[in-house]
Amino acid sequence: MAKRDYYEVLGVDKQASEDEIKKAYRKIAIKYHPDRNPGNKEAEEKFKEAAEAYEVLHDPQKRQQYDQFGFNGPQGGFGGFGGGAGMDMNDIFSMFGDIFGGHGGFGGGFGGFGGSAQPQQYQGRDLRVQAKLTLEEAYAGCTKKFKIRKDVPCSSCHGTGCESGSQPETCPTCHGTGYTVRTVRSMFGTMQTQAACPTCGGEGHIIKNKCKACGGDGIVTGEEVVEINIPAGVDDGMVITVPGKGGAGKHNGVNGDLQVIVRVEKSENFERKDQDLYYNLVLDFSTAVLGGEVEIPTLEGKTTIKIEPGTQPGKQVRLRGKGMPAIQGYGYGKGDIIVNITVYIPKTLNKEEKELVKKFKECENFQADKATKKSLFDSIKNLFNK
Repeated sequence: MAKRDYYEVLGVDKQASEDEIKKAYRKIAIKYHPDRNPGNKEAEEKFKEAAEAYEVLHDPQKRQQYDQFGFNGPQGGFGGFGGGAGMDMNDIFSMFGDIFGGHGGFGGGFGGFGGSAQPQQYQGRDLRVQAKLTLEEAYAGCTKKFKIRKDVPCSSCHGTGCESGSQPETCPTCHGTGYTVRTVRSMFGTMQTQAACPTCGGEGHIIKNKCKACGGDGIVTGEEVVEINIPAGVDDGMVITVPGKGGAGKHNGVNGDLQVIVRVEKSENFERKDQDLYYNLVLDFSTAVLGGEVEIPTLEGKTTIKIEPGTQPGKQVRLRGKGMPAIQGYGYGKGDIIVNITVYIPKTLNKEEKELVKKFKECENFQADKATKKSLFDSIKNLFNK
């Protein structure tokens, strides 16, 4: 069965706010929750389908890519979609613990509604940088280096947060599990949920002797030089996610991700539309009439195109395979360069030039009948429409 649109799954429109998406998901998740529908496979599939939709739409970057590419979003470094299809219940409860009563300040939630819980690790901050590229760099792919200021593990305690010679101690409240059980009563009945332990914050241990260098967090502010490979074919506004290159997590937790926002500068020669490049060529009058060869730029150097005699304004010449390459995992081959041709008409003439033009006017082949006028008008109109 074909996948349903994520907005349709959650019953929201494409302009829905983050809060509206969260409320819609929570409503569906409660309706089809396994604890309320024991043994119901259809309800379980709807529960997973809603989790998959929420996984994408509540994340600004994933939502942007989904809006642009649909289910066929760029893969690999661009983070494809459809993760919910491979989730089990524990995955869903872990990822969206804040929805089901868990603690949202860590890399995972705390099960809830029957999910299993474990001591959690802190999630480091996701970071963003912009990579400015020329069209030539976007065409060929390139490498960019960034000096990033971010949280790094404390060198004094090696990220543990403990003073030298001491170790974390098991939390006396949760006994190392990282969670406590509570009973929730609602119109749907009574259910037990797992929530982060208030004493240890879900880690399962506490630090009594804190490292003086980092105050017990296990992280300090530092810098790192990160080298990013930008694949060929990227377009302006695309986001490349580099896992693990964001900020370090407290107490040797999970590193955040680095999100690289691609900004492609405008080209002097080309206008880009998807994989195709448009180039405007202005011919002199004599070349348009007599034909000839004209040199034009491409992203691999200059090339020569043939101009047929009697070329009209608005004519297009297509150079196949000279446009932008497809991004790895999305599409194939290269686009084209499309040459839009116009003819230069001088605004002022000297006396000698005027006499020459008058002679042209007397020649039969330079007389514009109604059909020629209409053809010329349509060509110019089509050119401007393009």
